[in-house]
Formats: sequence, structure tokens, C-alpha cells
Amino acid sequence: MPAPGSGQALVRVLACGVCRTDLHVVDGELPDTRIPILPGHEIVGRIEQVGSGVDGLQIGDRVGIGWLAAVCGQCEYCRSSRENLCRSARFTGHHVDGGYAEFAVADARFCYALPESYDDLHAAPLLCAGLIGYRALRMAGDSRRLGLYGFGAAAHIVAQVARQQGRDVFAFVRPQDEKARQFAVDTGATWAGWSNQAPPVELDGAILFAPIGALVPEALSRVAPGGRVVCAGIHMSDIPSFAYRLLWEERSIHSVANLTREDASEFLAIAARTRIRTHVQPYALADADRALGDLRSGAVTGAAVLSP
Repeated sequence: MPAPGSGQALVRVLACGVCRTDLHVVDGELPDTRIPILPGHEIVGRIEQVGSGVDGLQIGDRVGIGWLAAVCGQCEYCRSSRENLCRSARFTGHHVDGGYAEFAVADARFCYALPESYDDLHAAPLLCAGLIGYRALRMAGDSRRLGLYGFGAAAHIVAQVARQQGRDVFAFVRPQDEKARQFAVDTGATWAGWSNQAPPVELDGAILFAPIGALVPEALSRVAPGGRVVCAGIHMSDIPSFAYRLLWEERSIHSVANLTREDASEFLAIAARTRIRTHVQPYALADADRALGDLRSGAVTGAAVLSP
């Protein structure tokens, strides 16, 4: 069992979501991953111990631990509410051990109170799929007709938030994946079709959750003048060259990098108020490799979640 140091908390892991970023970690697609590493950054746990200097957390509290594990607090990014861009940032399951375990240690300042209306399994996807999805939604601006490319853990949460905000959601899934298309419709999408298919109307904006670079020009071709395409993943295959006319008329491409604690505070408050329905597929901790394999093959509907 790890021991918490100064400013840290030890949590007993109750559930941990399986994120596509975990695949990028185990496939060696992210630079500077600490090896060996325990993946997992959608952790729901209960406080077992606290180190010295910890305020606001008590033994027995249920908390969430996400991707952002620590920042320097001193750089220009940290001082301007952009701690997600801190050059010294550390990330859970990438630089510090994550939640594919029975216990985890985290910086107490990066432990979040969770809405009581969610049980452990259904709260886990909120901590990355929900948080990164929410930041991506904000980056998309006030797009009323919003396209979502790749309808998995993040998109099925974002779609519900977007609909609650009065937006129309257009979901794009892998060609001929009828199960994913129907899941998008059941989750509230106004329309759902294949990723190489034209939607029935021009989009105001689009968010790409699928890590496929070829979808960037595809999405650009579907957004109206002034529209923004947001790339929400931490890793993506190379974007192929495309004609300037797809970018012209003030269209833009924007990436999302990590998240801030402010994002977490805002989104978890929304989740508490609106009761987002998270669709989960549970796996035992011993079946973590199978969960990753199912995620890789597209066999997961919604979010995979490990339970020790």
C-alpha cells in the first residue's frame, strides 16, 4: 500500500474509468510516460489517510481524481488561469501512478468532491470523458448545430449537456456501426450517421473525439463559414493535407489540452444539477487488459469502468 506524503491523500479505489488516453499510454504514443506506470485517471475513491498539511479532506470522504495531477503554480500559465498548459504539469496514469489499482495517492488539491446522486461506477466517466468533453464543448463556442465525431464515453456525456443547453447534436460514427449509431440516437442526438456522410444541415461547429486525423478535413467540409472544429484528444494520427478552401471563410481548427480545476468545479456542478446519464460497462480490475482490448476494437458502448 502506498503512503501519502505531505499535501497528499491516500484513497481506496472504488472505481476507475478506462479512457482512450490509457490506450495511448500503453501503446507508447505519449512522450515522457514514466515506466513502469499504473494507468487510470478517472478515479473514484474514499479517503483512507491524509498527509501533513492537508485541509478540507477527511478520512471517509468520497473524492474523484482526474488527469491533472499537479502543476507548478508559478508559471505564466498557472498565474493566468491556464494551468492546463503548465510546462511542469504532471498527469495521473502518465507521470504518477493512477487508478488501475486498489489504492492510489494524489495531491489533495486535485481531489474533487463528487455529486452524491451518482454511484461509484457511474461517477467515474465524469472525471475525464465528462471534464475534457465539457472543455471541448466550451471551445466550440455557441454552436447551435454541433457535430460530434466518435460517439463513445466523452461524446455520450457531451451530447446530453449540449441538448440541455438547447443545441442540436449531430453524431458521426464509424461507417456501418449501427450499434453506435443507435446509441447516439438513444442518448439524444438529433441525427446520427456515418463519419464520411454529410449531415442534413450545415454545422456551426464540430468536436472530434475519434483520434483520426483524416476526420479534420472531413469535419471542416461540414461546418458553415465561421465554424470551428475542435480536436479533443491528447493524441491523433497525422492530419492529411487539404485544400485551403476548406479552411477559408473564417473556419478554424482548435485543440484542447488537458483541463483545469476550474473546469472540474464547473462541470461537476452541472452534473449535480442536471443528472447526466452515464452508460457504463463494468469490468473487474483483473480484466483491465480485456477492457482496454474492447475499447480498442470498438466493443465498448459508453464507458468501460474497472472495479477492484
